[in-house]
Amino acid sequence: MSFFHAGPAPRAFGPRSGALRDGLHLEPGMRVGLFGGSFNPAHDGHAHVAETALTRLGLDRVVWLVSPQNPLKDPSQSASLVERMASARRWARGPSMIVSDFETRVGTSWTIDTLRALKSRHPDVNFVWLMGSDNLASFDLWRGWTDIMRLMPVAVIARPGSLLESRAAPAARRFAFARVPAARAQLLPLMEAPAWAYLSAPLNPRSSTALRAAAQASPPA
Repeated sequence: MSFFHAGPAPRAFGPRSGALRDGLHLEPGMRVGLFGGSFNPAHDGHAHVAETALTRLGLDRVVWLVSPQNPLKDPSQSASLVERMASARRWARGPSMIVSDFETRVGTSWTIDTLRALKSRHPDVNFVWLMGSDNLASFDLWRGWTDIMRLMPVAVIARPGSLLESRAAPAARRFAFARVPAARAQLLPLMEAPAWAYLSAPLNPRSSTALRAAAQASPPA
């Protein structure tokens, strides 16, 4: 569909800095990973991505941005935001993990708009966008994906079933010049975008799709 284009995403009017309380409590100079998703439901695979990024990038915080509704997914298959927030909280363990409904608070649907709003509200925080390699494989379908790559550094954490596909993905090829060696990953939060790193780690095979399928197949208690 032409709507999911590779070019610049139009700039939407967002909230002014200080226009609302986002509940994030971020301080200038912090290194903060932004981990977005439906978390429908959250699982140990999500925790694996967040914890790997926290350690390998030397982050102060990881913010789990629970989407009100992923524009690329079927709304009928999504649990309520309250349920998905609770699911994320079960796996976002420790004081460095924050589960946030920021997108619902500011009224954004697309990742690029959410990230612009966060950068506007916290201009002195060193943000990094986090995603699994399964998302990198289809990243070129996201609205304004090239803008995301140029807005802040990106860390891609290896996920099973997408290792070869993600390394050959359009986004990986287009921004090959900006790839940072994994050995320098701790410097990524302080780098100027575009800059991205691919982080290998022990693989966790869990997926939300498999969990939903298993739940639907289980007979009622």
